[in-house]
Amino acid sequence: MDISSYVLLSHEQALQRRMDVVANNLANVSTTGFKRELPMFEEMVKPSEGEVPQDSKPVSYVLDHGAVHDSRGGGFNATGHPLDVAIDGPGYLGVTLPNGGTAYTRAGSLAVQDDGTLVTATGQPVRGEGGGAIRIPPDAAGRVAILTDGTVNGPSGPLGRLSVTRFGDESVLTARGDGLLDARSPGKELSAADTKLHSGGLEGSNVQPIVETTQMIEVLRAYQTSQHLADAIADLRKRALDRLSSFRN
Repeated sequence: MDISSYVLLSHEQALQRRMDVVANNLANVSTTGFKRELPMFEEMVKPSEGEVPQDSKPVSYVLDHGAVHDSRGGGFNATGHPLDVAIDGPGYLGVTLPNGGTAYTRAGSLAVQDDGTLVTATGQPVRGEGGGAIRIPPDAAGRVAILTDGTVNGPSGPLGRLSVTRFGDESVLTARGDGLLDARSPGKELSAADTKLHSGGLEGSNVQPIVETTQMIEVLRAYQTSQHLADAIADLRKRALDRLSSFRN
């Protein structure tokens, strides 16, 4: 395989990656708190080996550096449920995993388990201020409100405060595949003064279907162009072989 074929292969692999990201964004257009992903690519220039002609051009390939999350917030969808919360601004709710680790989410659909633990819609305990769980006494069930600063208020007063963690670099967050995010490095737990929540509703996905559909069309057209170039290179190679064979005869 010659250099031109390697360059085209590098380009097509990058296009496939872009298409995977776009398809995943469209699949999560209705997912609560979902942040659209943006692929990250970098040009790698490979130095030529041996003697280089003066009019030669550098050969560049595409490097895939994964994807980052678009941190812009989604719209607020009112539900009327007092335990549904949406984060206004940056930050993530912390949840405790079965192995004791911590994951993060923007999906604030909360509920109370039979033992009184405040959990997410998928059953993970929500982390309170300082990392502990928040428990609702039986006599407070159905009479709990979540204030703007994250305080979980019962009929007799505060029962705890939701922990909201902010990450200065969103690229440290990676999707787990279960609606949660893992963090490769710790973030900063926001104070009550810096926390702003809206209760009675959920944050929608920030995916814009029209934008993603346009991206998909651009990827398809770029792939078609790449295929045309591959066909042209194959035709050029065939004509070169035909000429060589005619010289031998």
